[in-house]
Amino acid sequence: MPLIQQRSGALYFGPLCVRIRPGKYRQPDLLLLLDQNDPRRQDDFWLGADLVVEIVSRDNPERDTQVKRVDYAEGGIPEYWIVNPLTESITVLRLAGAQYIELGVFRRGDQATSALLPEVAIPVDTVFDAK
Repeated sequence: MPLIQQRSGALYFGPLCVRIRPGKYRQPDLLLLLDQNDPRRQDDFWLGADLVVEIVSRDNPERDTQVKRVDYAEGGIPEYWIVNPLTESITVLRLAGAQYIELGVFRRGDQATSALLPEVAIPVDTVFDAK
């Protein structure tokens, strides 16, 4: 992703664990650090991330939409995107204190935007029409 490279960031696809707290880990579908030299970037697992993305699974949607929301907030992840193929929506959450607030729920015809990366606008149609 050219924007991430311009910022000298690091974007990784799962499986890669991010530590929530000692002994508790999650494997987001995407993890982003804005600085590829960030000391949270480790070989075995990351000690955090600036942004994580989860794609909602059909077998347990509550895990991705609710349980992981609490976990990533506990882990101090500043921004969390939930890509939900069941509703064809992208929910963008921003950490405010100890919990997330919704910056927006974006649907077909919208562009999902980020507080962390204000120059990013992703057409929702493109995400769900990808083959």
